[in-house]
Amino acid sequence: MVLLLLSGTLFFGMPTILNLVFNGAITSLIIRDSFLAKTNPMLIFLLIFPHAIFEIPAIIMAGAAGFKIPYEIIRYLAGKKEQILTKEDLKEYLTLALISIILILIAAWIEANITLKIAKAMLNSTKGI
Repeated sequence: MVLLLLSGTLFFGMPTILNLVFNGAITSLIIRDSFLAKTNPMLIFLLIFPHAIFEIPAIIMAGAAGFKIPYEIIRYLAGKKEQILTKEDLKEYLTLALISIILILIAAWIEANITLKIAKAMLNSTKGI
């Protein structure tokens, strides 16, 4: 997902926009459907929150990075910059990209290890009912 968001750099932000909208819509539909199915809100929270602490900032940073280069090109074409890209622009882009990749890796580890344990514990506690 992060790489798709970052690919907005090459394709003038379009993959970034589409991915952000798609992920937001899917996540909200899953949460809505969970509530409609009368799923315990605490279960929904416990299965989303631990990794979302890292994943949501990673998505935001990757989205910002995906828009960074197209934004700087537009500023140059509008006459608001003398150079298309400066070293500072590239440094900011690479910093956002690297931090978002690190955060998504942390979120993936949490989702695979901690969230999975929470889900198994919740499942085992409902078997006795």
